[in-house]
Parts: sequence; C-alpha cells; structure tokens
Amino acid sequence: MAWSLLIVDDHPDFRRAARELLSSREFVVVGEATGATDAIRLAATLEPELVLLDIRLPDGDGFAVAESLAGMPVRPAVVLTSSHDTTVFRDRLAAAPVRGFLPKDDLSVGRLLALIGGP
Repeated sequence: MAWSLLIVDDHPDFRRAARELLSSREFVVVGEATGATDAIRLAATLEPELVLLDIRLPDGDGFAVAESLAGMPVRPAVVLTSSHDTTVFRDRLAAAPVRGFLPKDDLSVGRLLALIGGP
C-alpha cells in the first residue's frame, strides 16, 4: 500500500520534480503546499501519512511546522529537506519530531523509504 504524501516547498520547480520523482507504487502525492500556514492547513484537511517538508519557508520555519504537525490528532511522519547540508541543522534535527532529513539533491524513493521504515 502506498504512503499518502504532502510536499511542502516554496519553489514550484522543486515541488514538480519531487512529485514526478516520488509518484510511484510507494507514494501517492495528495497535495502540495507553498508555505508553513498552507502546510498545516492542508495536513489537517488531507491527513497525509507523510510530509516532505522544506526547512526554509517564506512564512515560517520547517521545524516549527513539524512541531505543529506532531500535535495533530492524525500525526503524519515528517521528513525535512533543504538545499543546505545537514551539518547546518544538526542540533535542531536531533530534537525535532521528524523521521529524518534528506538533502534535496539526494531525494529518491529509496532514500525516503529508508527514513520512514518502508520496504
């Protein structure tokens, strides 16, 4: 069974590329959000099983969004992503309620499944 996925990123080219790359038998993209407020609203409405969440958003911070998502009645798994290297966010990542971090240029079905415990 495929994971339902919400992609959150303010760059339309990345959202399009992620949708094309991840749409597979493992993931069904159920929505796209362009910012923090939109991400929280869509997560509450769509109840995705997984949120691929950019750390830097125009109206907020991906870490704060992850905290909000962790408090929802239907709590999605969250994987943070960024064009910056993980060392920039290491301390915050260790404390965040997320499954992990994937650099944008390393995004793949296999890498995402490895973080969320898929086959």
